[in-house]
This record gives sequence, C-alpha cells and structure tokens, in this order.
Amino acid sequence: MLSSGAIVLSLLESLIPPLPFMPPGAKLGLSNIVTMFAVGTMGLPTALTIALVKSVSVFLTRGVTAGCMSLAGGLFSTAMMWLVLVKLQRSYILVGVAGALSHNLAQLLIAYVITSTTVLFYIPFLILFGVLTGLLSGVVLKVTVPALIRLKGRLYE
Repeated sequence: MLSSGAIVLSLLESLIPPLPFMPPGAKLGLSNIVTMFAVGTMGLPTALTIALVKSVSVFLTRGVTAGCMSLAGGLFSTAMMWLVLVKLQRSYILVGVAGALSHNLAQLLIAYVITSTTVLFYIPFLILFGVLTGLLSGVVLKVTVPALIRLKGRLYE
C-alpha cells in the first residue's frame, strides 16, 4: 500500500509544471514522505523496497535516465534518512533535509556519469532547494504521522 502511495505521489508530482524559482528537473520530493514514514515505522528493508518499487515505476513511465536517477536518489536517500533517524531519534525535519540533500547528491552523480560533463555549478542550487524541500517534507510528515499510524493500525486489524 505504501509503495502505491509513493508511486501515485511521484506521478502526481511529475504533472506539476516546473516552478519558476526552482532549478530545472528539481521536484518537491512528495513521494519521499512515504519513504520517510516507512523508515520510521517499518524499518530500512521495507523503506528500501518502497524506493525500489517506485524506481521501477519511474523506469516504466519516464524512461531509463529518470529511472536511474530515481533509483540512485531513492536508495541513497532512504539509507541516509534511516541513519539520521536512528542516530537523532525522530527528528522528521532533519530526516527530511538529509533525505533531500542525499537524494540530490546521488542524482548529481548519476547526471555526471550520464553526461560526462561537470555539474558542479548545480550544487549550490541543489543544496538550497534540497534544504527547502526537505524542510517541507519533514514538516508534512511530522503533521501527518499521527494519522498515518492510526491508519496503519487499522490496516492490520
């Protein structure tokens, strides 16, 4: 069910036109909220599985390049979010920022591998928007986690 939620959020996010103040290709990272929830409530293996399933969907719907970016960003950010959550105890804001920044870093490395050109000029923009979108997703998760936990409990009754 969480994988489906991540896929739907990813697809909906891909329909949002580029915002004028965001760098090309930058997204809000809404589907990462699902992964962050899974990291905190179900553990790393489940969260990595969700990131993997979402990436397969991206491969199928948006192509190889987008799929590679999604896979690298999703797996690396999920691991980093888990690490921050384990070390810093339920700080959704820090988890969101760490997830966004690590997602951007992994995607930047994939962009470099694919294009074989320097992408260093993009780093300041990715840091700025990674912090902003990470804060946003961390706040959204913090606000919605009580309802999500109640829903999770009902699903297993």
